[in-house]
Amino acid sequence: MSFEEALAAASRDEGFKATVYAMNTLLIHKGIYTQEEFQALFVEWVEKEQRRKAPAVRSTESSSAFSA
Repeated sequence: MSFEEALAAASRDEGFKATVYAMNTLLIHKGIYTQEEFQALFVEWVEKEQRRKAPAVRSTESSSAFSA
């Protein structure tokens, strides 16, 4: 399959995932960072996002309790 065929076959979401996969694979293989470093940064980002979203969830739950 050519790159153009792959682009045509992939949805927008799949294309984004393929781009991230290709970039991370190249960076790891070229020694820019290790798999462990990638995983640590991935976990860091997810934890930050969960903390950021947690107050919004709590305020929504509080609002629901008052409206009942």
